[in-house]
Amino acid sequence: MRKKILAPKKFIKPSYAYLVEKKRDGGEFSQEEIRFIVDSLLDKKLPEYQMAALAMAIYFQGMSAQETAILAEEMMLSGEVVDLSKISRPKIDKYSTGGVGDKTSLVLTPLSVACGVVMPMMVSQDEEFLISSLDKLDAIPGFDSIMDLDAFVEQLKTTGCTIADQSTEIAPVDGTLYRLRQNTATIPSLPLITGSVLSKKLAEGAEGLVVDVKWGNGSFIKDVEQARQLARSITRVGRSLKRRCVALVTDMNQPLGDTVGTALEIREAIELLKGEGPEDLQELVLKLGMEIVRLAGVAGSTLSAKQTVQRHLADGSALAKFKELIEAQGGDASYIDDPDKFPTAKHIRKLPAPKRGYVHTINAGMIARGVQLLGANRGSRKKHVDPAVGVSEIKKVGTQVKQGEPLMMIHYNDEAKLESTLEYFKQAYRLAPKRPNPPQLIVERVA
Repeated sequence: MRKKILAPKKFIKPSYAYLVEKKRDGGEFSQEEIRFIVDSLLDKKLPEYQMAALAMAIYFQGMSAQETAILAEEMMLSGEVVDLSKISRPKIDKYSTGGVGDKTSLVLTPLSVACGVVMPMMVSQDEEFLISSLDKLDAIPGFDSIMDLDAFVEQLKTTGCTIADQSTEIAPVDGTLYRLRQNTATIPSLPLITGSVLSKKLAEGAEGLVVDVKWGNGSFIKDVEQARQLARSITRVGRSLKRRCVALVTDMNQPLGDTVGTALEIREAIELLKGEGPEDLQELVLKLGMEIVRLAGVAGSTLSAKQTVQRHLADGSALAKFKELIEAQGGDASYIDDPDKFPTAKHIRKLPAPKRGYVHTINAGMIARGVQLLGANRGSRKKHVDPAVGVSEIKKVGTQVKQGEPLMMIHYNDEAKLESTLEYFKQAYRLAPKRPNPPQLIVERVA
């Protein structure tokens, strides 16, 4: 007797209340249900109060790896997906959860291209108190980060890299969901972060992704175990979407490098592109760069990857590629040749150590807030940034200081703004009589 072939069941659209209740009680969404949620967000049919309830339910109940992979793919498909198949070189992107004084993206983008890797980088402003790569690049006259997708692809063909504003055509549902997460205190949701990161990076045409997951007082991830879980979530879901993915969990309990600002950080990035600069940033650039070239298949072994990265920093090819990137996006590359052309602040004032001792802890987030109040962070792309302000010569954890010795140098143009920031800077430092154990910059590698 012939077996009867059943017709596939027709998907019956559930009520939004049912979806909220299902996730609230720990249920797992089907692919059709996740697609329905994403489509409803895209079409603006899902009431905000019910989406807020759903986001909170996901925050508390989480999502399985399969659910998160479906969410990432559906959000990716909610907008344009860039086709880079005509570019033969490997396409690897880098993502960071954001850090105070972190200028590694400015270095790694041209460095990767010098090593033979295409880097299709778009940047979004995820944390209001952090200074984005775009804010820093705005210190270079003429630099334009806004480009349409055709120009984005064309620049990747000719230059091999971009550092561009996040296109609204890429994963538009993610933008809607992110604003909702901001208003519902669900930013730290691991599956929603994972879906957000992967939907955007994969839609930009990346074949692989290197992720820097930061934890500490200068990150929205305060707990190192949560950072580890996010690293595992992104790499696991990335692999399930047939993309190569590696993550490093790194410490963000003090600023990276010696400066926080815009022009100040660009100058430090130029030092790094010459193979110089602060040791912590050199270490992080080297480790992330090694992951990028290995993931791309440019280097096979750890030693080969290290030698490749070091060679292109030493021979000037990474710096030359940075100049090419700046010129391609309308910037004045003479500032790269002569960093003294960057504007400087009218005033520089030291933050004196209140007593003798060792720097025991630094609150990187408080330093970032202080620099923001000086005028070095726009918070939105419409506000003006003062490129000259910021802090430099930051004393790091473990450094011994005498009473009155500067803990940092404050660059400012407005006395009133300085007064409103001093308390942030003072409260950021804690001194102790005994030298603390140095923090471990690279906590874990997840692959």
